[in-house]
Amino acid sequence: MRHLLNPLDFSVDEIEQLLDLASDIEQHPGKYAHVCDGKKLATLFYEPSTRTRLSFESAMLNLGGSVLGFQSADASSAAKGESVADTIRVISCYADIAAMRHPKEGAPLVASQFSTIPVINAGDGGHQHPTQTLTDLLTIRSLKGRLSDMTVGLCGDLKFGRTVHSLIHALARYTGIRLILISPPELRVPSYIREDVLKEKMIPFDEVDNLDDALPKLDILYMTRVQKERFFNEEDYIRLKDSYILTAEKMKLARDDMFILHPLPRVNEISVEVDKDPRAAYFRQVMYGVYVRMALIMTLLEVKAC
Repeated sequence: MRHLLNPLDFSVDEIEQLLDLASDIEQHPGKYAHVCDGKKLATLFYEPSTRTRLSFESAMLNLGGSVLGFQSADASSAAKGESVADTIRVISCYADIAAMRHPKEGAPLVASQFSTIPVINAGDGGHQHPTQTLTDLLTIRSLKGRLSDMTVGLCGDLKFGRTVHSLIHALARYTGIRLILISPPELRVPSYIREDVLKEKMIPFDEVDNLDDALPKLDILYMTRVQKERFFNEEDYIRLKDSYILTAEKMKLARDDMFILHPLPRVNEISVEVDKDPRAAYFRQVMYGVYVRMALIMTLLEVKAC
């Protein structure tokens, strides 16, 4: 039995196999419609989510399985003071696999230490979001045909954005990756990412605060929202929330073969007029998230299509 807590839990070869499986699911969904018959997924979401929770539920239902769980801490025994360790012990009696989102960093790791079923980290605080990273990798590979030799711009909240942190860890394992980190000084990537990942692995990167200057250089632009829930005071949030807004006018600066990704939800950092641009890939990214989570559930449960 294994878990997925960090995007580095799978080797590059294992990720390629997972993405290949997800691509086959996209092409031949009927072949996988009953591979999880009789299996149950528990979704343990201690903080709000729309896409991630429903994506997991959709993935399991598409595989023929069923879903149980809760969508907020208030709707669980956590409101009574139950520990994560005790919750996962109980859930292990009901389900075959669990997806956990928690505001505290490391909570899914704690759960995995007491669980008798596979645990998937569906986001823990500002730390990691490995299934979003798998979604991002599948999206990039499907759009560009590769995961190497490209320049990726990460824009917005790079300090608190767990999707950004996970993606940097994952991309650092591929050759020819160059990163442009676009943010105000207050929201730059944490020093441990800069030192322990980028510099340690000798990944070329630039930290800039101007989106317009970066756009012409990019193969992929990964936009993020400024996350109100990660700030300790509202004044800082209000001051920084509109730092970067991508418009149709700005898109004239970008290459014809550049694609825009966004983990969503979007607030106002991408103007709705950009949705009509063929380079806007963030809603396609949502669909890729279902395919990759289907592949992950199958992999962790060790089930295969007939």
